[in-house]
Amino acid sequence: MNQVPTPASSGQRTLLLVDDEVNVLNALVRLLRPDGYRLLRAESGEAALAVLAANAVGVIVSDQRMPGMNGVEFLRRAKEIRPDTVRIVLSGYTELKSVTDAINEGSVYKFLTKPWDDGQLRANIHEAFHHFELAAENARLAGELAAANERLSRAKGALEVEVEHSVGVLRVSQEMFELLPVALLGVDQEGYVVAANRKAETLLGVGPAGPLLGAAAAERLPAPMVEPLARVLRGGTQESGTWQAGAGGEFEFWCHAMGVASRSRGAVLAILPIGRSMI
Repeated sequence: MNQVPTPASSGQRTLLLVDDEVNVLNALVRLLRPDGYRLLRAESGEAALAVLAANAVGVIVSDQRMPGMNGVEFLRRAKEIRPDTVRIVLSGYTELKSVTDAINEGSVYKFLTKPWDDGQLRANIHEAFHHFELAAENARLAGELAAANERLSRAKGALEVEVEHSVGVLRVSQEMFELLPVALLGVDQEGYVVAANRKAETLLGVGPAGPLLGAAAAERLPAPMVEPLARVLRGGTQESGTWQAGAGGEFEFWCHAMGVASRSRGAVLAILPIGRSMI
């Protein structure tokens, strides 16, 4: 077994030549050296298997009739060691059964005859390397896709957990909002009520006008609150005041612009009774 040294380079194509006739190997090396391959050679199937075990080979060109192990048998075993390697038989004997068996089993990419045509042989080897590199690239892309899908699956799982947690927090917040002994309203930038807790509905939502939610705030709020709310919606930050609800008692109200700690717009309005228990 001998290796023909060639200059090493990144991504260099490695070609293994197998033939029991040294003069044939020498002729192949002379023919193929100008093509820039890293050339490995072996004079038997057994020796070639050892070369394969130690080297990442892209293409194999093997004789068919060799003592001990013929070319097709060697290539079958080579396929087990390095299944991605592209395998070519180069032989002066065209035994039809061996050829068809090898091709049907996928052990042999092409079956070429001796004496060979130099241009045709070089073209076939070049094509074999293209086939090898295309398969390797497809495998690489498939691996990257599988890894991306795995990352996406993990991210999806984490997002589902986060969403479930957020939904739980939202439900708790909604319950707290509803149970507060203070009337709270959320008003959007256009002046419509988009949120109102139970206390607000009890205080302001009674009567023929119906629920507060979705109503124009200016039409449903007591007069002292309308202009302060409008000022906040026009760009103010905070307003406050009092409201005398007749026999219902006196209330203090506080209006603040939204968007300080979130991307929301509009205002929040809180109404608290003065001098009375809020329970």
